[in-house]
Amino acid sequence: MNVFQFLRSHKQFTLFLALALLVVGVAIFAPVLAPMDPLEAHMSDSLHAPDSRYLCGADKLGRDVLSRVIYGTRTSLTMTLCLVAVIFVAGTMLGVLAGYFGGIVDGVIMRVADMMISFPGLVLAIAIAGLLGPNMVNAVIAISAVSWTKYARLARSMVLKIKGNLYIEAAVVTGTRTLDILTRYVVPNLITTMVVTAATDIGTMMLEIAGLSFLCFGAQAPTPEWGLMLNEGRTYLAKSPWLMVYPGIAIVIVVVVFNLLGDSIRDILDPGQEA
Repeated sequence: MNVFQFLRSHKQFTLFLALALLVVGVAIFAPVLAPMDPLEAHMSDSLHAPDSRYLCGADKLGRDVLSRVIYGTRTSLTMTLCLVAVIFVAGTMLGVLAGYFGGIVDGVIMRVADMMISFPGLVLAIAIAGLLGPNMVNAVIAISAVSWTKYARLARSMVLKIKGNLYIEAAVVTGTRTLDILTRYVVPNLITTMVVTAATDIGTMMLEIAGLSFLCFGAQAPTPEWGLMLNEGRTYLAKSPWLMVYPGIAIVIVVVVFNLLGDSIRDILDPGQEA
């Protein structure tokens, strides 16, 4: 089956893949698509209502909201993908180590994981971000610190199941190196489920980052980021609702697209989990 046949036979996946690529394209070509500089202030146009010049209005400093929303795609998407990559790699590696080696390694990793999930995730992330300092990198670190446990526990449970197979026992008996067993037999058998989990988490992680930015623990002014734009616009909600409407619409659209794309990937790679 070639690529075109695959895309035709999975129409839902094709649709949401195209929409996701469109979002990525907006992020990449933001300088071309944005009608104005997102950081350039025009105080005479403060809180300017949407019109032919400012299609989505202007904020309190007279900056074009449309341009800031477009550039916000780059900021939000980049940080979200970095976050998902960090928790995917770290969580999966720790889970594989805990499940395969067991004993004290398993005990230490799982007790740390239990400790992390015993607190409300967002509250703990806020505490960590507050200690590290408010910026996007620290926000990613804070959310990663409370989100890797899901991947670690899932990977561990799968490794425990895989270890019971005869081919693993045969590899051990024949003297195969531990690293080779992990890379040839263990990881390939769990990587599909882990990738599906990561794909379905993109939308959730984007909301987490936007939430921290909204609470002033993520992106800092004047960075164009959707959560921060919502925070800046809430003061003027009654007078200038467009300051919150357009970033909010952008968040909803992107989160829905990536959530549905993740569901489509799950249905293709792991059809046994279909509802």
